[in-house]
Amino acid sequence: MQAPVLSGPQYLREGLKLVLSPGLRLFVLLPLAINLLLFTGLVYLAGHQFALWVDALMPTLPDWLGFLTYILWPLFVILVVLMVFFTFTLLANIIAAPFNGFLAEKVEVVVRGKDDFPPFSWGELVAMVPRTFGREMRKLGYFVPRALGLFILSFIPVVNIIAAPLWLLFGIWMMAIQYIDYPADNNKMSWQDMLAWLRAKRWQSLSFGGITYLALLVPFVNILMMPAAVAGATLFWVRERDQNAASDRGTSIHS
Repeated sequence: MQAPVLSGPQYLREGLKLVLSPGLRLFVLLPLAINLLLFTGLVYLAGHQFALWVDALMPTLPDWLGFLTYILWPLFVILVVLMVFFTFTLLANIIAAPFNGFLAEKVEVVVRGKDDFPPFSWGELVAMVPRTFGREMRKLGYFVPRALGLFILSFIPVVNIIAAPLWLLFGIWMMAIQYIDYPADNNKMSWQDMLAWLRAKRWQSLSFGGITYLALLVPFVNILMMPAAVAGATLFWVRERDQNAASDRGTSIHS
């Protein structure tokens, strides 16, 4: 019996259930640990350098400016929090890309009930790094010129009224691209063909991208939502493509 096609929120919810299952936790915990270690190290280094700068600055100031110590540190903490918030998702996606590729493979195996992919190995993971990194750069190349166009549009009087909804729509579309690209890449679908497939399923893609966009806006929750989005996107890929295949077979039989 063919599995039902789901809505965007249902795909994400089912994806979350899958990544919490024992067989898939490895692909969630490893990139999470790497990201946490990286950001902990960067924050520690930044704090150490800032402390050295403050220690060197304060003796050069008059005594009545000594209160600045109590202002500079809170400002530094706020700056670090903002930097982590705005860069975590970007860096996490790049670092986790090879793991996400494997996660998408294993989710597809679970959903289909058959394994057509090579078994997991550290050598295979390392071999995936250049390919997945190149694919992430391709996404960045797709994102940057369009984001710049919207940024410029934001400064044009009258026309800039539509800039905010366009930014939101573009962000939602990018979420669909970001995560559905993993199963598409695993199945050797080219970048252009993947975009064409998403456009053909525009409303379903926007539904999935929209709920993913909202989930990733929630601090700390987004750490778990990223692998859940990979799993949900793989479900989207399998179910929607199976529906297409079933429709094509039905058309062929009746013709």
